Amino acid sequence: MNGLRAAWRLMRAVIHALHGFATILFLFPGWGDARRQARVQSWSREMLECIGVTLEVRGNPPRTGPVLLAANHISWLDILVMHAARHCRFVAKSEVRHWPLIGRMATAGGTLYIERESRRDAMRVVHRMAESLGRGEILAVFPEGTTSDGTTLLPFHGNLIQAAVATGTPVQPVALRFIDRASGEPSLTPCYIGDDTLLGSVWSTLSGPPIAAVVSYGEPEWAHGRDRRTWAGDLRTVVDDLRRS
Repeated sequence: MNGLRAAWRLMRAVIHALHGFATILFLFPGWGDARRQARVQSWSREMLECIGVTLEVRGNPPRTGPVLLAANHISWLDILVMHAARHCRFVAKSEVRHWPLIGRMATAGGTLYIERESRRDAMRVVHRMAESLGRGEILAVFPEGTTSDGTTLLPFHGNLIQAAVATGTPVQPVALRFIDRASGEPSLTPCYIGDDTLLGSVWSTLSGPPIAAVVSYGEPEWAHGRDRRTWAGDLRTVVDDLRRS
């Protein structure tokens, strides 16, 4: 039964992805930013439905920018889930660009890609982020820098918070969780950590029991004289509290 369920979800996801690709290729060039963003958000919600993931949004997503969203990082699903909750431009590792199903839509959604091992590239991306925030956009980052199993938080790095410090932009903390819909307990099904492969994690999600993605938005906050490292540590504390609530 698990295999049949996974196959059915996979078929629906592939069809939906192909429809999304066609939209990007043939319709996006003639659409304005607002219409593109609305379509990315609705496509993401529909994709979650295809793979058996429901969405629960707590708190208040930002209505307008500029604002930087700082979220914990658990899964390959995180970008999809956050797009479904509120469209935003992501700063993500360069590997995401090549992920099946998600990479193309992430690129179409305006994702900024960063080479994590390159200090020079990090500086380039911070500059691009500052320009984006200056235009009043909503950006999202994963300050942990990599995925965890969601039961604990890794340290938050301050590098990507620098753009908010430099531009005087608020940062809104966001906590992500995945829970088993039947039991309400935390689910490790969509985790993508350690030796997990992307395909293995995708299959685990497709074949596993139905899960819910919970996105909890905290209150926006400003630096108020804090440097990026101090602010990153404080944001981690807020995200941890949101995650436990």
